Amino acid sequence: MEPLRVLELYSGIGGMHYALKESSVPAEVVAAVDVNTTANEIYKHNFPNTPLLPKTIEGMPLQDFDKLNIDVILMSPPCQPFTRIGLQGDVADPRTKSFLYILELLPRLSKRPRFILLENVKGFETSAARDALLKTLRECDYSFQEFLISPTSLGIPNSRLRYFLIAKRPPGSFSFPTSIMEGFPMCESPDSLAVPHNNPTSSECEREKSGTIIFKLETEQELGRKRIQDSQETVRRLQDFLQEDKEDMDQYLLTPKTLLRYALLMDVVQPSCRRSVCFTKGYGHYVEGTGSVLQSCVDVELETVFKNLELLSEEDKLKQLLQLKLRYFTPREIANLMGFPADFTFPKHISVKQQYRVLGNSLNIHVVSHLILSLKWFIQLYSISSKVIK
Repeated sequence: MEPLRVLELYSGIGGMHYALKESSVPAEVVAAVDVNTTANEIYKHNFPNTPLLPKTIEGMPLQDFDKLNIDVILMSPPCQPFTRIGLQGDVADPRTKSFLYILELLPRLSKRPRFILLENVKGFETSAARDALLKTLRECDYSFQEFLISPTSLGIPNSRLRYFLIAKRPPGSFSFPTSIMEGFPMCESPDSLAVPHNNPTSSECEREKSGTIIFKLETEQELGRKRIQDSQETVRRLQDFLQEDKEDMDQYLLTPKTLLRYALLMDVVQPSCRRSVCFTKGYGHYVEGTGSVLQSCVDVELETVFKNLELLSEEDKLKQLLQLKLRYFTPREIANLMGFPADFTFPKHISVKQQYRVLGNSLNIHVVSHLILSLKWFIQLYSISSKVIK
């Protein structure tokens, strides 16, 4: 079987490329395209032999796409237009321009790719951009399936719920449900056991709103949800993803100023936990809502430290919090949770802050690899039909 010719758009640090390698599907990335200088340096560092085009997608004319003679497009368009924090500008957001350009080009390609895989944030599924995508796919004779999947589906202790779409041209068609799936095709996902994906009923929401604060700024409902997550034996413990080398971890400890200001807002986890919240590009710089922090000293009870914390003086409060030895996850540990292999490295001049930013913009490799594998039968069918045509 000849390797599939793959075009990687919005290539970032190579998450799609690594997922393709992990899937073991015979394929070659014939071009990667991205405008982010830092991400491109990291991509080139890890994939020195892959042609990397540091340009805007809308700056590539139709002829450039035709010359590549591609079988597959892998892409992860900018997510900011579809996030709550990004103000949900959708198709009116200038960052959507390149994606709309791809949709405009697709029907005009001399050879349309057989397969397309797209990743984006939850929220894309209700956007006008998604409507435009599905309209274009139908017009170009693609069948497709949409997913909302988190790494917890694969036993990875990190919640990162994302929208995915796989699309293919004939021969063959999907036998999946037409609705958006919340697990992988052709297998029963352990997601049915995972709390993060369950939509709470209105009565549950009301109970949470009126719940009693136990410690930190958490309701009884929230604390119960976390305990259920930590009891899921289908999910591995965080300790499996932590660094074993002797890197100086003191640089990752939260500062006294950060501890005093954000103590009640942090999502604190221990190595034995089976959960962590989504790591964003602001991790390590901002605290609230950017990712979990790790309690390094497990001999101290978290509840004991936070109990009546607000009643203490700043000096005593800090003394209490310092016992926990709270630190950020290292970039390598986040890369481990996201499925990057051990041989993935950063160039020496890339700062820790830059590493956090590019990882926060990346994707979970294992999830994408599984979705590529779900196309494997169709890829084999395509290979056979191509030989018959020849």
